[in-house]
Amino acid sequence: MDFDARLAPYAAHSSKSRGRIHIEPPAGSRSEFQRDRDRIIHSTAFRRLEYKTQVFLNHEGDLFRTRLTHSIEVAQIGRTLARSLQLNEDLVEACALAHDLGHTPFGHVGQDVLNECMKDYGGFEHNLQSLRVVDQLEEHYGAFDGLNLTFETREGILKHCSLANARQLGELGHRFMNRCQPSLEAQLTDLADEIAYNNHDIDDGLRSGLLTMAQMEEVELFARHRHTVETQYPGLPGRRALYETIRLMITAMTADLVETSAALIAEAAPQDIDDVRASLPLIRFSPQMRAETTALKRFLYANLYRHFQVNRMRVKASRIVRELFEAFLQDPVLLPKDYQVDGDPMGQARKIADYIAGMTDRYAIREHRRIFSLDHF
Repeated sequence: MDFDARLAPYAAHSSKSRGRIHIEPPAGSRSEFQRDRDRIIHSTAFRRLEYKTQVFLNHEGDLFRTRLTHSIEVAQIGRTLARSLQLNEDLVEACALAHDLGHTPFGHVGQDVLNECMKDYGGFEHNLQSLRVVDQLEEHYGAFDGLNLTFETREGILKHCSLANARQLGELGHRFMNRCQPSLEAQLTDLADEIAYNNHDIDDGLRSGLLTMAQMEEVELFARHRHTVETQYPGLPGRRALYETIRLMITAMTADLVETSAALIAEAAPQDIDDVRASLPLIRFSPQMRAETTALKRFLYANLYRHFQVNRMRVKASRIVRELFEAFLQDPVLLPKDYQVDGDPMGQARKIADYIAGMTDRYAIREHRRIFSLDHF
């Protein structure tokens, strides 16, 4: 079966993959990237995303996004974009579904606090942790640790990486040291992620009551499409009008990205994926759309992510993560046996980071209560 027949020559072709760390027989009726996607979906870390915070804690409401629903939305947007540009949809889907596997409980605050706790032990980067999950921490196969994903999927997972860590990653770290580009599929997944969270955070912010429609009207990108909906559907109820507005915003962002990227690709004329790696980034928004999405992100940061009610959650989450780390570091016997390391402080700290990063929000809260609450003996 020719899985690459409809792809552009500069796309990531499954048949030309750089392969896996551990050699395996062909995937049969699936492409290599489809096999990657399936392994990600069946992983323990993927299931845990259902109970990890996007913006709002999972127990604050059943309708708010979680890391799991966010990843699914990124995959949907990414596949649509990939199809329009003749890129590899299966690779984009695999990268999208795996990009948050290493994320801590409690969203970005969990990552920030864990990085502070690990400052003397190599730090903590959630992208690198996602790679660690698929390379080492998942335990499903007899022949190897991790999921043994292809180079291209692993490359797409690792969106950011410090130079110090890149030097330890071999071939996968070369692009950070040599300032090369990843595949177009990896570049596209990065922007599909941005489109997804910019739009669904508006929905969740308004649903929560932390944002108001009057505030959102201050954002040009939102206001323009909101007025289009009001003109087309006078008197449309609020929730439906909001969904129509967000739908138009996603359509505008994806159309702009496809048009701009197609023009950049045509101008650069890459003949294969190696040409892509040696070029400037080719998946981009137009300057106008980039300015508008940047303004939207700044608005959300100031009015939603730093809202006082969200900040209260951040303070509580910070305390939970920090106190768990300190307790485990001081008394490793509190950890499950598999996470205890004798005579290796660096290794022990990394195991603690693995343990905490793998927790869901509610498990971290329960674990903190078990250790610190006098009601739990």
